[in-house]
Amino acid sequence: MFRRRRIFRPAATPRRWRAPLVALAGAVIVAALSGIGLPPDLMGSAPREQEWSALAAEVRIVDGDTLRLGDRTLRLSRIDAPERGQSCTDAAGRWFDCGAAAAEALSRLVNGRSVLCRVQGRDRYGRGLGECTAGGAELNSGLVISGWALAYESDDLPMQAAELAARIAGRGLWAGDFTRPDAWRRRNN
Repeated sequence: MFRRRRIFRPAATPRRWRAPLVALAGAVIVAALSGIGLPPDLMGSAPREQEWSALAAEVRIVDGDTLRLGDRTLRLSRIDAPERGQSCTDAAGRWFDCGAAAAEALSRLVNGRSVLCRVQGRDRYGRGLGECTAGGAELNSGLVISGWALAYESDDLPMQAAELAARIAGRGLWAGDFTRPDAWRRRNN
């Protein structure tokens, strides 16, 4: 009679550890990947204040209170400038685009120089919000003093004083008639 021969096979490895190890590895991967998209200041570890700078060739004027510093966009804090396309009248009663005039005033203040900004947070559109200088000239207060921007908050006494001085001297927007930028935006949005 012919007998079947048995071929030796090693015993199967216990698989009871495989499922928990796969689950643990998956949990570690998910935890690592979910941390990538978190804001850096979630746990208060990001600095509250940052310095942004750009060489003169990297500075672009977006409008009367917004700059592009290389690939970053920054809104000048504590001021509000007219929007491009906003109409105002000059001392002679002629209409002009006061938003473009405010952007031109900011361009004159920058004057082809490098810009240094102290960024303290972000605005509702995600732009950096800060105070900037170009060659030592302060841009935020410079726009208010020249009359091409308004003080943004009523409790900001230095900016309110600068706005009052521009109003009394009849500089910039105060030379003619205009609608406050925030009121103009509400009406045109």
